[in-house]
Amino acid sequence: MHFLQHPLTFACDGEWLVAIVSRPQQPRPRGVLIVVGGPQYRVGSHRQFALLANHLAQQGTPVMRFDYRGMGDSSGDRKDFEKVTQDLRAAVDTFFGAVKEMHDIVIWGLCDAASAALFYAYQDRRVSGVVLLNPWVRTAEGEAKTYLRHYYLPRLLSPAPWRKVLRGEFSLMRSLKSLLDNFRNAIGASATAVPEDSATLEPSNGRAASKSLPERMADGLAAFDGHVLLILSGNDLTAKEFQDVANTSQQWRRLLALPRVTQYVLAGATHTFSSHAWRGQVAAWTASWVRSW
Repeated sequence: MHFLQHPLTFACDGEWLVAIVSRPQQPRPRGVLIVVGGPQYRVGSHRQFALLANHLAQQGTPVMRFDYRGMGDSSGDRKDFEKVTQDLRAAVDTFFGAVKEMHDIVIWGLCDAASAALFYAYQDRRVSGVVLLNPWVRTAEGEAKTYLRHYYLPRLLSPAPWRKVLRGEFSLMRSLKSLLDNFRNAIGASATAVPEDSATLEPSNGRAASKSLPERMADGLAAFDGHVLLILSGNDLTAKEFQDVANTSQQWRRLLALPRVTQYVLAGATHTFSSHAWRGQVAAWTASWVRSW
């Protein structure tokens, strides 16, 4: 289907944000808002966001991708992913203004953009679904355990580094020290009462309680009653950390088992889906899922 791309700017708390809207000739009523994750802008690593927008628009789905305040071509100071609610609401308002035919949207986010989507989606009834790719659930404890389980231990069990040790090409003592340091970090983080990236909340009993980033993200997902597409890379420590959190959390296991949640793991894929085949598979899954309800 033929589509047009046009740039636009919109205001957010005194700053100007830049966006690209991909508008099909006959737009479907459900659009996709691509939210940028990490220190990048609306094109995405390996042009993934631009290519995804083209793929969806060719099938009739309107798409908007934009830069947060302080990122890309948008003005202002850069905001942490937990502080972009105003950016997201302004973007959603602008998207609906640009494509009058839409009646609901899906938020699509990679890494900490997926986390931001969970913090926002339940607050806006216009959001009917979220696509979460390698969600960012980073804590000091989780990072240390992930490196131990999915990086250091497999390397210790592999014959390749031991052959290098025997040939004198590899420092065994330096590697063991690094392994021990990570182990101490994991133990120390587990014993810490308040994780360094936790937020203080006010529970119903009136006493202050602290929740970690993964717990607050799960609360956001629990409060959201829309559809969820979860895509994880098979060769990515961020995805491994999320899987470890989900597997060990009763709340996450319950949420991900809900009928409204669809899950895929793309074997071998890197964090940013760096090959043409991986990007194409993500685009195909997204396009099919967006039209599935």
